[in-house]
Order: sequence, then structure tokens, then C-alpha cells
Amino acid sequence: MIIQKQFQIYEPRFEREIFGNFDENAKLIEKNLNSDILLREGNIVLLGEEKNVDMTIKLLSELHKMVESGKTLDKQSILYSIDLLFAGSEDRIKELEGTIVVTKKGNPVQAKTLGQKEYVNLIENNDITFGIGPAGTGKTYLAVAMAVKSFKADEVSRIILTRPAVEAGESLGFLPGDMKDKVDPYLRPLYDALFDMFGPDKFNKFLDRGTIEVAPLAFMRGRTLDNAFIILDEAQNTTPEQMKMFLTRLGFGSKAVVTGDITQTDLPRNKKSGLIQATKILDGVKGIGYKELTEKDVVRHELVQRIIKAYTKFENRESYKKKK
Repeated sequence: MIIQKQFQIYEPRFEREIFGNFDENAKLIEKNLNSDILLREGNIVLLGEEKNVDMTIKLLSELHKMVESGKTLDKQSILYSIDLLFAGSEDRIKELEGTIVVTKKGNPVQAKTLGQKEYVNLIENNDITFGIGPAGTGKTYLAVAMAVKSFKADEVSRIILTRPAVEAGESLGFLPGDMKDKVDPYLRPLYDALFDMFGPDKFNKFLDRGTIEVAPLAFMRGRTLDNAFIILDEAQNTTPEQMKMFLTRLGFGSKAVVTGDITQTDLPRNKKSGLIQATKILDGVKGIGYKELTEKDVVRHELVQRIIKAYTKFENRESYKKKK
């Protein structure tokens, strides 16, 4: 039986967020929850079968809390909230409240999934954190956001970005330009994130002062890194020796985040990944956090989630065949 109910909370901003451009957000909710969302005389009215309308009211209540906390609703956040609703975990949406930093353009940087929130909490509470997961899960961007947060709070005096340079099979010495020019292509994702948060002028000023340091992983050898926030990106391309070297550089007052995707290793076939080995050796060591992000944490185009699922299914099938 079709019923009609009115959503009790009404605010102009919430209305704008719920309906979105050309009502795209409302249409997304209607499609997934089989109910109609209407705006009548300044009130949000719901039509549909009772169970669907009640589910929609639950969802709108949680989305309202998100909007109140300063979030902007988009397709990804709404679909993720619907997934939590179907899992009976809609009350956990509130865990996503809280801003890490605000970008130069005034946009808040926040965890968008429960997996990302756990990752951020681990970085907050550990000296070394491993963030492992596929492309689009925010592991690098959130690590940079946490570095900027620590820097702005004077918890560290510098940010150090490093990454193994193995993708093209080239030696850095054969690449043109000075050290910054040689390393730039490898660290572009980290640069882009810092540009977002500091703006290019301030970023370049910090780079000139050495407050932000960019260096290939090989240049970490022999150093002790005190009072710094260090990010090792693309760590799946480290050898076990490089990983051990990096982890033992940590000095007093420092924090490190190691990110990587173990399904995207570019090392030669006869080389073991230092990232894979480290997660086994260091399991349970106090002060080290470990978070594996999945396709559920992807915050890029929804097609990326489906691509990752398809590859994971294929790889699991191939692994099963080899075992047989």
C-alpha cells in the first residue's frame, strides 16, 4: 500500500543538498530505496510503500547530520550511506564527522568511508602506519592531509616525501635536471595533495626553505629523521632491504605513513616486495598501525570499484587454479 509521510526536519541548505543539481541526489535515493521524494510547500514529502518510506526517513535523518557537520552530499557519499543503511549500520555514518584540514580553496578534507576513518585514527595514534589498498581509496591523500594537520599544529617541523623510483626502469642519474626535476614525476600525487592544502605559493616557499623535503628513497640512507612527518608512497616497489632502511630512519618526535598497493608491484619478478614482507614481520608490534583499504573505500568514479572487484575476482580464480 502506498503511503505518504513528511520528513520532519527542514532547512534550506539541507533541501539543496538532498535534491542537488537537477534533483540528481533525490533521484539517486529514489532509485535505490523505491520511494518518491517531493518538495511541497516548503516541506519534504515521501511517497511509497511503508517499509521503503521508513528506510528513506532513516537515511535522510543520517544525511541531515552529515550536512549539519559541514559535509557536502555527492553521489559517492549518498551511495555509501545507503550501503550502511542496508547493512543496518546507518548510525555509524556519524563517525565520518570531523575535518582533518581545510584546503587552500576552503574545502574540508574528511574521511568519506569507515575504512578511511579507521586509517586516519591509526595515523593519529601510532608512530608508523601502513595504509594498503587499491587506487582511489585515498590512502596517499589522507596521509598528506594528516601530515599538514600535524605541521600546522606544530607537532612536527617538516614534512618529508619519498618514493622508490622504479616504474620506468630508469636510473635517476640518467633523467634530466636537478634532483627536484628528477623526482617530480614520481611524487606528483603527493605534490598535488600539498598544492590543494597549502596552495602553490606557500608550497614552493616551504620547499625552498626545506620545510617540505622531497627525495628518492635511496637518499634516506644514513639519516635520522627527527621531528618530521614522513610519507613513503608506492611502498610496494621497495625491496626488503629498502623497507628496513626506511623504517629505521624514524627519529624522536616523528611519525611515518607507508602507503602502497600490493597488487601493483613493479619490481622484477625475482625481487620480493619490502611492503609485503614488513606487514608480516611487524604484525602486532606496538606503535605500528596497519589498515587494508578495499574497493568499498574507493572515492573515485564508481566504475573504479567495479574494475577493482573484477580484477580481484580474476586474481583469486587464477590463484585457486595454481593451487590445484
